[in-house]
Order: sequence, then C-alpha cells, then structure tokens
Amino acid sequence: LKLYWICSRLRPTRLAGAMAAIDIEQHSGLLVSSGSDDEMHHAAEAAPSNRRLGSLLAAVGVTAGVAVMAWAGLTGGTGTQGSHIVMDSSAFVGLTAATADDGPNWGCGLVGALPGISQHGVASPETQRLIDGIKGSSTYNKASYWNWNLAPQTDDGVEEHLTKDFIFMPEMWGAGVVEAKYVRTANQPNFLDSNGKVCPATMAEIFLGMNEPDIYGSCMGNMFGECTAPCDDAAVAANDCPAASLASTMRAHANRRGECNCWQYSHATGVGFWPYQGCSSAQPLPNLWDDAGCVDTVMTAWKQTAQIAQSKGFKYVTTPLVAENMAYAKSFVEKACAECHDISCGCPQYVAFHFYAYDCQPISTGGYKALQERLDAVKALMEQYPFIKGAIVNEVGMLNCAGEKDNPICAPDSGKYPAKNDPNHQCPKNSELPRGLPDFVEHIMDMVINAKTSDGRGVVKGFSWFNENMAGGTYNLQLFDSAGKLNEVGESYIKGCSKWAAAQKLQVINS
Repeated sequence: LKLYWICSRLRPTRLAGAMAAIDIEQHSGLLVSSGSDDEMHHAAEAAPSNRRLGSLLAAVGVTAGVAVMAWAGLTGGTGTQGSHIVMDSSAFVGLTAATADDGPNWGCGLVGALPGISQHGVASPETQRLIDGIKGSSTYNKASYWNWNLAPQTDDGVEEHLTKDFIFMPEMWGAGVVEAKYVRTANQPNFLDSNGKVCPATMAEIFLGMNEPDIYGSCMGNMFGECTAPCDDAAVAANDCPAASLASTMRAHANRRGECNCWQYSHATGVGFWPYQGCSSAQPLPNLWDDAGCVDTVMTAWKQTAQIAQSKGFKYVTTPLVAENMAYAKSFVEKACAECHDISCGCPQYVAFHFYAYDCQPISTGGYKALQERLDAVKALMEQYPFIKGAIVNEVGMLNCAGEKDNPICAPDSGKYPAKNDPNHQCPKNSELPRGLPDFVEHIMDMVINAKTSDGRGVVKGFSWFNENMAGGTYNLQLFDSAGKLNEVGESYIKGCSKWAAAQKLQVINS
C-alpha cells in the first residue's frame, strides 16, 4: 500500500518513463510489467537492454527511484580488480609528449552483439580477423565497444561477449545521477558484466554522457517513427494510450497526438523522449537551454555522475551523445566547464555525437555534408577550447528512410531504396554507392582520417560502427553474414580502420 501511495503521487503515464536517472543493471532483472506476477522476475537472461531500462526509468525523483528499487529488489555488482591498462608501444612507436597531451585515441569500435566469441573471451578465427583488423587504430591497440549501458549485458536474449582485445566504454543513458555501485573501476580487465560473469575486456577510462537529449526521438518497435511522445494524463484517462511493442512485427499506431505507451513493451531512442523532474515541460531536454532551472537540475546531476566516475578511476567524460545538434554539445561544454577543464567538475574533454546517412543516398540526401559539418563543429571547439581533445562518433550507419529534411522521425521503408526490397535488407548498388554499403564505409573512414585541426591534431578520437540488423530504423548494417563470416561491409571496415591506423602512425613519426 505504501508503494502504491508513492507511485500514485507520480503522473501515472510516466511512472516508468519519468525516471531515467537510475541506470539499472541487466542483472537486476527488472522487466516492464503489466502487473501480473509472472511477468516480473529476476532472470538476467530475460532482462531487457539498458535502452529499454533507460527509457523506462527516464528522469528521476527521489521517492520514485526508491519505489522502483524496492519494487525491483535490485542487487549490485562490483568490478574485479586487475592490472592497469597500458598504451601499446608497438602501435605508436616514438609517441611524443605533444601527441600524448592530445589525449588517447580509442580508434575503431562497435556497437551490437558480435558472433563467434565465447563467454571466456575466445574468438573464432573470423571474428578475431575483424578484431585484429580494427584494433590498430587505437592508442591501446584494442577495439572499443559500447552498448548504452555500464557493462556488457544480455540484449534481446543474446549475451554480449568480448575478448581481452576490447576496451568497453560505459555510458549513463539517462539524465540523472548514475548508481555508483554499478560503475566498474576504470582501466581494469576481468570486470563483472551485467550478468555477473567475468568479462576479459578492459574497462575504459572514458565515461560517456546521456543518450540523444537533443531530439525527441521515437518509441522503438512497431510504432517507430510515429510515436514521438509518452502519453499524457488525459490520454491515459481517456484510454487513448496505445502500447508500442518491440516484439510485434505488425504495424501499430500512436494516438492522434503522436503519443504512446513506450514503457511497458518498448523503449525510446533517447532520453529526449522523456520528462525530467525539475523541468517544466513534458519533454524538456531537447530545449534544455531555454529553461535555466532545468539546466541547473540537469547539470547538477551530471556533475555528481562525473564525480562518481572519477572516484572509480575514470579520467575523461564526454558531452551527451547528441543525435544531430552540435550547438547543444557546445552549450553543454560551456556550462559544464565553467569551473574547471577536467572530469572533477563534469567538464567533457571529448564531444560525442551520432551520425547516420539516409536512404542509401549519402550525397543527394546530404549525409556526407552533415558529417563534415559535425566534424567541423568539433574542430572549431578544439581550436576555441584547447582542453577539448576530439570527437567520439559512436553510432554510425545508414537509416532506412527518406532524408532527414523530408522525414525527420524516419518511418522505415519510406525512401527510394526500402530495405524490404533487398534480400539482405542492405543498400542496393546505386549511382552514389556503386558497391553499396562498402563504399559508404570507406568514404566516411576517409573523412575521419582527413579531419584535422589547423595545427594538425586529429579531430576524431573514437568511431563505432552500428553493427545491428534493421534496429532503430536502419538497414542491415551487420559486418558478418548469417554463417559468421565477414561480409563485404566488414571487409571495408577493416580496410578503413587499417588505413586510419597507418595514418596515425605516420603522423607520430612525422611529429
């Protein structure tokens, strides 16, 4: 009854969605439930990914957080102690002081489950070939990996396994204060993943900021591109709050105001979809800088998160992972870095953003142009603020819809080259991509390599390909075929990352 009373004080449409401050781990096993006991359990293997948990727990109040934690019966996990990571000297022979001051480069990485890796970190020959082909682009001679969460997890029933050749980059998906007990120790290998199992990878020394607060985004699943807001109280009272589903393949529709129940059976693309306690509007984060009180609330929470990360050995934090608005990232830097220029006050030294082109037409729909503009924006920040060390571009891919100008919320299969028409759901060969996605990968890797400040510093310090199959409105972007063999996209990623590694080594030698 007491729990019911606490929950009833919250807006009923947002009990689950109103709390993304708490980053609840996979091993808590909290499932979104319609209320029946058999729909809530603590089986880690069946728990949803942090994207669902983050959207389900999107902007927190203290009593709400306590209520959910009591409800879920949460348990914590701690990282296993081990030896500290060191930069690989063979990758960067003759590293100069000036280069070291420029900060590390995390190089090429991935998001999305990889085939052919055992729980104990043993990779199949084909998967090891990918790892070996991309890790040389990193200062640490390791491939990077991230997943919207604080550790590898089970996502849609698939456990994420990594080898010792990986660095895991954790993220606080929501806008509130991270739970300290879930933050592993930085620079340590053999930490516990979200299922409580030892992961041979090394925890990074960089901590990523909240996910896509600069856009409203969309609810995932069968209302993707149509549901752009959680239901308000009036919709719930009128029984006009249709539930989106990740599992259903049958198209469903939001209400006439574009609202849906996105917390029970689905999740949102980013934290900008949700309300946040202490801010006045229903979806405050995309317009954060117009509300001084909201700014103070969000930045206070972020500073606390950064200090928790620092206490666990992290050296760097990033800006929020913006979807497209680079001015948002600049405003965040200027606000967070007013007191200091390092993690101690929450000052980001890396600017993080996502990039997708559209409809297999990166020229005519402005994809390449948009990426160049974002790279130039980071370059300008690096030159204006010397403490900014570069960009982390950690979602990169191709969206299966018409161009952003025509369709900003990306209804799948709405463009000239719908994925449903291709047997592998990939980009067909066309005048802009004569070989399909491999051309896209190689072109953007060249853009990454060529992005430099006026004094010759590399702009991009981390790059993650979106290794997913038609997730979040994309084409099939996986680097492996169904048999676990590298496909042409995977081969092109190796080619591009190897080229980036060679360019970095040449720059070190020339310096």
